[in-house]
Amino acid sequence: MRNARCLALAVPVLATLAVISAVARGASDSTRQEKAITLFNGKDLAGWHTFIRHPKAKGEVDPRTDPNGVFKVEDGVIHVSGEEFGCLTTDNEYENYRLTVEFKWGAKKWPPRENVVRDSGILVHCVGPDKVWNKSIECQIQEHDCGDFWMVDGTTLVVDGKTETRFKKKKQDGEKPTGEWNTVEVICDGNKVTNIVNGLVVNEGTEASVTKGKILLQSEGAEVYYRNLTLTPLTK
Repeated sequence: MRNARCLALAVPVLATLAVISAVARGASDSTRQEKAITLFNGKDLAGWHTFIRHPKAKGEVDPRTDPNGVFKVEDGVIHVSGEEFGCLTTDNEYENYRLTVEFKWGAKKWPPRENVVRDSGILVHCVGPDKVWNKSIECQIQEHDCGDFWMVDGTTLVVDGKTETRFKKKKQDGEKPTGEWNTVEVICDGNKVTNIVNGLVVNEGTEASVTKGKILLQSEGAEVYYRNLTLTPLTK
């Protein structure tokens, strides 16, 4: 009986802590998280499609093909070679969710980015036809700049009371040293977007001009690995 009373008392306390944790990590206090959806099965790229520029190809090459294996699955992770600029994009659109992704940098860098920091990105709310790059809001994945916002192809986001039309730098650094795995969360809650890097809220914006769309991973001149891509729907 004593254990039952203790459990009864513990349940509301744990529920309260869960709500506090969700709010602290970027979700509004009126949202509830549903069961997570696995976006990457660890075996193949089912549910995703590619779009690659192929600038070095002789003759026309369909940008929806990937003959050089820019995006491929190796040992349960997505290996992005970075050799060509391109996209790996979800087939489905999403809204109101917490996206969780793990990434780490590889060693290779390619022209014209071989002498600069490693660069990639997670683009959310991608709309319109496939191209490099879709109209969207980007959570920057770049050495020393993880969590920066980029407003791509005409989108806008209000950060600190100002409407941003291009770029907003992160407020603090949460990235681990190059070569280590990082966890990035992008919370899309209505028109609010929150970037979290290894548990630190590094950027927040509201009044996003796009609030629904596909999710995109970039190949942008640097080798990078992605794994454990999950999407947790948020409901009011």
